[in-house]
Amino acid sequence: MLSTLRVLALAGLLAAGTIAAVAPAQADTTICEQYGSTTIGGRYVVQNNRWGSSAAQCINVTSTGFQITTQQGSAPTNGAPLSYPSVFLGCHYGNCSPGSSLPMQVSRIRSATSSIDYRYTGGTYNASYDIWLDPTPKTNGVNQMEIMIWFNRQGPIQPIGSAVGTTSVGGRTWEVWRGSNGANNVISYVAPSAISSWSFSVRDFINDVRARGAITDSWYLTSIQAGFEPWNGGTGLAVGNFSASVSG
Repeated sequence: MLSTLRVLALAGLLAAGTIAAVAPAQADTTICEQYGSTTIGGRYVVQNNRWGSSAAQCINVTSTGFQITTQQGSAPTNGAPLSYPSVFLGCHYGNCSPGSSLPMQVSRIRSATSSIDYRYTGGTYNASYDIWLDPTPKTNGVNQMEIMIWFNRQGPIQPIGSAVGTTSVGGRTWEVWRGSNGANNVISYVAPSAISSWSFSVRDFINDVRARGAITDSWYLTSIQAGFEPWNGGTGLAVGNFSASVSG
């Protein structure tokens, strides 16, 4: 309900003929197509990305993120997940977010920051934040280096490769895994307990991977993504809010 003061203020503006038209809020969008996507905020792309299953999966896209509303698949927990519904800045298989400065060479990155808010539910899944890099400014196909940040892990699943120790990045302790999925190399940082929201420097993780000899400053950051990898269940999982910014 509008307060009396707001009503009076609006009335005064109308009488003076100075009120501006207010644009309607962006309506939610439902995506069920296997690789369907849309843009939000004129800045990010949200994708259904059901790459590993023919089972139905739908997401409801909001103005700041998305929620999984249908997920009917199931996959063995010792294999690959069903999908990676996500929101991203940059380029993913030729789909580039509007106005993005990515790809950008690592040596040119002055600042790379991000903020994420996850909402969790039941099922077997990880809440995954991906940072993709390649020796070339690639906008299509598979990049050679995938940094995965596991904000949450539910069920008997584990990252690609094997555990190689622990480290501190961004003021948090992580279990580090390293391996290859056959198409690209992967370094994963697994949180010891679920993280629901965090604002952090993406460059901190890039610097750690570089220190491990996996990339050099001549490589390119191509995209920053946040979403979920479900093996089963997961209806109700949501990215409530996502933002990312890279400047050079």
